[in-house]
Amino acid sequence: MSRQDLLSRLLLFSALVSLLVAGWAGLVRMGWQMHPFAAADHGPLMISGFLGTLIALERAVAISAVFPRGRLAYAPPILSMFGAVALISGFPRGLAIGLMVVGSIGLVMVYIVIMRHQPALFTVTMALGAVCWLVGNLLWLGGQPIYQLVNWWVNFLVLTIAGERLELSRILQHPRQVQRQFMAVLLLLLASLAMTQVNLNAGVRLEGLAEILLGLWLLRYDIARRTVKQTGLTRYIAACLLAGYAWLLTGGVLRLVWGGAPAGPVYDALLHSVLVGFTFSMIFGHALMILPAVAKQHVPFKALFYTHLVLLHVSLIVRMVGDLGSQLSLRQWGGMLNVIAILLFIGNTLYAVLRDRRANHPHAA
Repeated sequence: MSRQDLLSRLLLFSALVSLLVAGWAGLVRMGWQMHPFAAADHGPLMISGFLGTLIALERAVAISAVFPRGRLAYAPPILSMFGAVALISGFPRGLAIGLMVVGSIGLVMVYIVIMRHQPALFTVTMALGAVCWLVGNLLWLGGQPIYQLVNWWVNFLVLTIAGERLELSRILQHPRQVQRQFMAVLLLLLASLAMTQVNLNAGVRLEGLAEILLGLWLLRYDIARRTVKQTGLTRYIAACLLAGYAWLLTGGVLRLVWGGAPAGPVYDALLHSVLVGFTFSMIFGHALMILPAVAKQHVPFKALFYTHLVLLHVSLIVRMVGDLGSQLSLRQWGGMLNVIAILLFIGNTLYAVLRDRRANHPHAA
């Protein structure tokens, strides 16, 4: 195993640690009687510690395979990883936030290099996602409360995923009119984020409208509409994507109706309809493509994977009912089952990998 592969696996492992700690902290925040470990840092650990490190690592692996000095692209996920470690370990918050800020600056620079060599709508979209991560981190460093800046973090993920889907759907050769529709939605989303810094309610409602339009665009033009009719892995990935788009629409409707919220059940519903329903559905589907590239590990498809996918969405529905119906117990159990679905996803993936290894190397220890 090369040093680069070893580094990639170490970063992937550290991202999973951030995910687990963030999940624990989230349950504490929902009222479960557990040790209040890192409870105040649930959001930053999930966004920057887990997802920021994971996305930056994926870009680093891709760019290092193409450019002679591409190994420098590993700096952003390393910095993000150390920022998460600093948060978990109790180092000064300024140090942890500063590391994540520099890591997000690094990711923006990586995308600048990518756009110079491949100027396209999908690379611009993902680059704007990285800019959203950077702006959110800078606002966090400046002392702005999480509820005021979290929409920048959310759209770091939304734009990154939308850009990736646009890239993978190039084979459909969308006409210019369809691409212009995407660009219009993109501009509306960016305008809504800027507005949240002036008027949170109006900005969040405009963001909701943009997410509805983006969700409709993805449902209409993404290749998943065609691949869901196939079988096996292809159908599973398409099911993940289409379910995720439905949650993006749901999150958009909730934002359009409720506007901004600083805390409470509505705030929980506004965030996690997108952060859990949309984002983790995409992770469940894309993991089978990302892991072979990042960790050099083949993950064979198993029908068992539908268990964590179904549990994620059923539990999120329970959580949303609890949030919007002011039913604390439903909200808590929905959140607990969200975490169990993510743990089941990790377990099912490891099971598939180990079964594959035993099948191909029956005499291995």
